[in-house]
Amino acid sequence: MITLTIQDVSRQSGLSEPTLRYYEDVGLLGPIARDERSRHRRYSSGDLDEAQVLACLRAMGVGIDDMRTYQANRRRGHERAGEQRDILLRHAERVEEQLATLRVHLDYLRVKAALWDARDRDDAAAEAQARVELESIVPRLEETFR
Repeated sequence: MITLTIQDVSRQSGLSEPTLRYYEDVGLLGPIARDERSRHRRYSSGDLDEAQVLACLRAMGVGIDDMRTYQANRRRGHERAGEQRDILLRHAERVEEQLATLRVHLDYLRVKAALWDARDRDDAAAEAQARVELESIVPRLEETFR
């Protein structure tokens, strides 16, 4: 049986050692076996797999409760496939909203840069065009603050 240290799992999963300990404390990971003499954690390849799944979920902004449900459902397999799908789709919708907001922010930044570029080049026509574009973006930008 393969055994990994907390440092190994941290490096391979991308989760910090304190996060791994926390995830064990709150029941997301483990229980993790301990070395009989040193009492250091000894992770199995299955524990590493679970840590990597948690790292992916965390990177996508999935909260602890949904992580807990997702992990429990993984252990149940096909029986909970619908719930797994729903969890992932709910978070996909949240990410879509974030992307839409970021697109507006990106549009704003590019138009503002174009405005300042026009001023830097002393190009009145380009500055006027940038102002027109900015007027169309500002209402969308204000919406992202609500």
